[in-house]
Amino acid sequence: MDPNNAVRPDYTLPEFHGERQQLIDEGLSEQQAVRSLTALWNFNNNAEKVRWTARLERLEEARQRAEEDEAQRQQDLKDEEEATRLEDRKKNKNKYAPIKRGKVPSDPTILPAQYATRRLKAGDYCELHYFTNKGLDEAKVSALIAKPDALVMLPASDGIHSWVLAAAVKDPKAAPVTKDENLTWEEFNEAAPCIISFMKVHDWPDDRVSMHIQFWTALQAHRWRHAPDVLKQKALLLYQSQQRRRWHLTVGTAQGWSLEEINQDLLIEAREELFNEKRDKDTALAVQVSYRLFSNVPALITRLCIAPLPPLFFHPAVLFN
Repeated sequence: MDPNNAVRPDYTLPEFHGERQQLIDEGLSEQQAVRSLTALWNFNNNAEKVRWTARLERLEEARQRAEEDEAQRQQDLKDEEEATRLEDRKKNKNKYAPIKRGKVPSDPTILPAQYATRRLKAGDYCELHYFTNKGLDEAKVSALIAKPDALVMLPASDGIHSWVLAAAVKDPKAAPVTKDENLTWEEFNEAAPCIISFMKVHDWPDDRVSMHIQFWTALQAHRWRHAPDVLKQKALLLYQSQQRRRWHLTVGTAQGWSLEEINQDLLIEAREELFNEKRDKDTALAVQVSYRLFSNVPALITRLCIAPLPPLFFHPAVLFN
């Protein structure tokens, strides 16, 4: 009961005679007894009001906390649903891709191997071979014969294992991939613009796409590109392969750098590496040829020494003359 609504009793009434008499027996007059009883009631009523107010405040705080908790729970639920939706959009981009209005194209859609696509989506290094005409043709044939539901488990960058399509994993039994340094310039010219377009499709940052464009343009414009020395032309491709791999290994670290400007010293080292490799191969070939040539000399001499003499023929006139 709310003590604020309580009505103070009239202690002069006969029904409170007993309470008054106890105080009168203590030496108080009847008026003093009435005032004392009234003061005691007021004191208790004020204390009850304080406790009542505190109780109402606690109830209000509890109600507010409950409302806040419910609002937070609803917000958390909404955030969780939104996060789930965003994660689903991230994992299944094709599901949420906007529909483009237009006619069915006459030319077939060209897509690289799923392994290359997975590497590009992750922003990892991927060989240019997959984006040459040959690599795209191999991907087309592989897509027609691959089992679409085959899955394998692979660890992600955070260490958590997840199932991925087997077609998105590099098949060790597949045809060997041509390393970047072993590509022809024609194949390089096929692959570079193709991989750039797929970088954009898979949301590579603009600065990274621009860096690769400038890097490969600088290689094409370098004076060694059309040099009479074939090793210089190959050195550009070797430099491209080496430095692009190194860039992917160091990107995001304190040792990172940009590929845009060609390091001429490293390019010269690449040319020397090719020269030494060619010299070693030529030397090994010369030694092999010499060994084969001279290893047959003793056998030839032996055959000449033990070969029977041809028979002698005498004219009958000589024998019987």
